[in-house]
Amino acid sequence: MSHSKKLLVASAIFGVIGVMMGAHMAGAGSYALRPVHAHVLVVGWLSLFSWSIYYKVYKPERSLLTTLHVWSALIGSAGLNAGMYVFMLDTIPLPDVFSLIFYIASGTVLALSFILFLVLAVKEPDTE
Repeated sequence: MSHSKKLLVASAIFGVIGVMMGAHMAGAGSYALRPVHAHVLVVGWLSLFSWSIYYKVYKPERSLLTTLHVWSALIGSAGLNAGMYVFMLDTIPLPDVFSLIFYIASGTVLALSFILFLVLAVKEPDTE
């Protein structure tokens, strides 16, 4: 599967999760999921979708850099959102230290993904 397709499918999954969370909050009248909902849609849906379009338009060669970017984006997005959900809502009985470390480590992986994308964006020649 191409990098673009992996990111596109993952963004669609995050989009569905974000919409379901929003619908749940509206129906329940509780906005406890608001921070997680926002991150699911912005980090999961919007960022992954944007990167999918980047890979489709610019078509960078598959390399270690692009592979690291895609996998850090996927792992970081999923981990950050899951870690945020577990840490903020305390729905799964885990030690606070574990959930905090998971949350921070996943956010760090996602931050690395954004840095790798910056390198890709600067490195990739303009196609015009």
